[in-house]
Amino acid sequence: MRPFIRNLIGLAGFLLIWEGAVRLNLIERVFLPTPGDVLGRLVELLGDQGFLRDVIATVLAWLLALAIAVAVAVPGGLLLGSLPWLRTATRVLIEFLRPIPPVALIPLIILIVGSGPEAKISLSFYASVWPILFNIIYALDDIDPLLLDTARSFGNGRARVLATVALPHVAPFAFTGLRLSAAIALIVTVSTEYLAGSDVGVGAFIIDTATNIGAMEPVLAGTLVIGIIGYLINESLERLGKRLFRWSDTTRVEALA
Repeated sequence: MRPFIRNLIGLAGFLLIWEGAVRLNLIERVFLPTPGDVLGRLVELLGDQGFLRDVIATVLAWLLALAIAVAVAVPGGLLLGSLPWLRTATRVLIEFLRPIPPVALIPLIILIVGSGPEAKISLSFYASVWPILFNIIYALDDIDPLLLDTARSFGNGRARVLATVALPHVAPFAFTGLRLSAAIALIVTVSTEYLAGSDVGVGAFIIDTATNIGAMEPVLAGTLVIGIIGYLINESLERLGKRLFRWSDTTRVEALA
């Protein structure tokens, strides 16, 4: 059975359980509408220009934060992985910053840059930079020393060894980090829209709508949109990774950091 068919069967089973729980009054409809109600409201929202602007605002903030994370993490990972003394000198600072939850920094970020798009972009960048950075560092540590010695024995300098040996080995690991970071950036973007009082974004739409009585249908519809966006992002990156690195098995989603 094709994976796509299996996925559809699993989704259909979930929707049937959801529908049955509401129809049998196991859950009151005012708290959990049926899938049909939510999908109907989703169709209505997709024709609402205001909601579409919220979706675009969320996606653009996610994309910008991820692009900045890649621009910082790739050269940073190569430097830290190639220069042991620099990695040792920055170890304490990095290990101090990495465990801090992004939501804990929301008050500080609001004081520094305000509650506009800059806040969610900054926090999403902060959260998504680590998987790429550490995947690159660990990939450089994982290179077979014999490969490096062989490249050097042919008279290649540090830069050429990095370009011809290290980078091809690191690329699949970096791409796996990118997949992890893409999901993290989306989660933090929407969470910041919830908590930081953003004016636009799907998270802002959901939190504003949730204050209305009997508003579960649009709330769940907005949540469904985020789930669909996340699925499409991951599926696209997975397919791209299989095309680019079909010779490697490191594009599987495994947290190396």
